[in-house]
Amino acid sequence: MTDNIFKGTDNYVLDQELSHIVNVSIALEMPLLLKGEPGTGKTQLAHAVASGLDMELIVLNVKSSMKLIDALYQYDTLTRLNDSRFGDSKRDVSRIEDYIKMGKIGRAFTSDKRKVLLIDEIDKADTDFQDDMLDVLDQMEFDITEIDKRITAKHRPVIIITSNSKKDLSDPFLGRCNFHHIAFPDEGLMRQIVDVHFPEIDKKLAEQAVEAFYSLRKLDDIEKKPATRELINWIRALELEPDFNAQELLAGRIPFPGILFKRSEDLARARKISG
Repeated sequence: MTDNIFKGTDNYVLDQELSHIVNVSIALEMPLLLKGEPGTGKTQLAHAVASGLDMELIVLNVKSSMKLIDALYQYDTLTRLNDSRFGDSKRDVSRIEDYIKMGKIGRAFTSDKRKVLLIDEIDKADTDFQDDMLDVLDQMEFDITEIDKRITAKHRPVIIITSNSKKDLSDPFLGRCNFHHIAFPDEGLMRQIVDVHFPEIDKKLAEQAVEAFYSLRKLDDIEKKPATRELINWIRALELEPDFNAQELLAGRIPFPGILFKRSEDLARARKISG
């Protein structure tokens, strides 16, 4: 068990249900799997947890071609070969351990202080990677075969795993995690998020920007709906535009639609609606 309690941060709005599952996962020392559409704050939550608990954040960005060993450690055979050929290194080429570099999971295990480990977009990896990784995280140890050495975690990291649901996760994987789906914020929560990012914003501008934003998200045939980060960047642009009048939003005119929509077809649709 742990005495660490996450209460949110000044720049991350945390609802009660999410707060509970984060702290239950920390107390039970179980990975927390977060799902939700892009832009709902899954990755940002890991940053907030690290900040709120005063821990370093280690981020493992999962790639489709990634092998589990890459996340654990890398054996730099090329550097060792060069050292042995040219003989101008201070390293002893007979000591293979000098050529072992810890990967992101390995760093979290070998650190003298407890870390927050974010495993981002796990759904990009294949099923074997997912299940083998959770075996390592369950056991809190792994072997470095080149030097016949077992690495055992000094501290169990706080583990947050994100998925954009592009690919189903295996039942064994799901069974080893606590789970939370971060729904896209409703308008009330989004106004709180906007207030956090823009504490001095004109209230009418904030209200009308949020209202226009949700209207745009409801447009038919939109392939990639704008997310929270697009709204934040859009409001920044509106505040920087000296000739902008918030009444334009009420009239259906949408300045800077390219900040909100990143697909050509979506942008054309938004421009057609806003005239």
